[in-house]
Amino acid sequence: MVKALLLSILVLGVCGLGNAGSTSVGKAHAKKPYPKALVSFDDFKSLVSQVEKHRRDHLVDLDTFLRMSREENTIILDARSTFRFDRKHLQGAKHLAFTDFTQESLDMLIPDKSTRILIYCNNNFDGDQVDFASKVAMPGPKGETQILANRKPLMLALNLPTYLNLYGYGFRNIYELDELVNINDKRITFEGSVVR
Repeated sequence: MVKALLLSILVLGVCGLGNAGSTSVGKAHAKKPYPKALVSFDDFKSLVSQVEKHRRDHLVDLDTFLRMSREENTIILDARSTFRFDRKHLQGAKHLAFTDFTQESLDMLIPDKSTRILIYCNNNFDGDQVDFASKVAMPGPKGETQILANRKPLMLALNLPTYLNLYGYGFRNIYELDELVNINDKRITFEGSVVR
């Protein structure tokens, strides 16, 4: 009996159950200091709160977008992937993939911070899921509960991080296309490798 009790105490001690504060598992997984990634969720949240109102006042329809695109000191910026840009983009658009955004690359492309920047993404165009594939997270499979199955799709358009990053890098003269446009709309012209 004493041997069984001692064996139990020994097993509990080895397994870390005898003292929750100093388990061998806890020691093995104790956090060691390491250099933190250059990421700040607090900076992100602060930037989102600043950008929200600014962006709301800078959403434009297609006619306004096109009129502005013809004015001085204005560029259309396409931040989609190089693959999609090369295939099809709005005529005259300049390209810098969102993944390549840095202060230096943006300043090279847009050296004057007062330049008007017009942005669009895949989610602005309907009718071509190859070259303008919408970024939408669909609700889960039908086997989910009714509450989860009734969730609406989550829009994950590139416009938002593009706008947010441009603002964060010091650009303020940003306007975003807010209209969903059919790719066959006669008001627009595309160029690229798949455009005849």
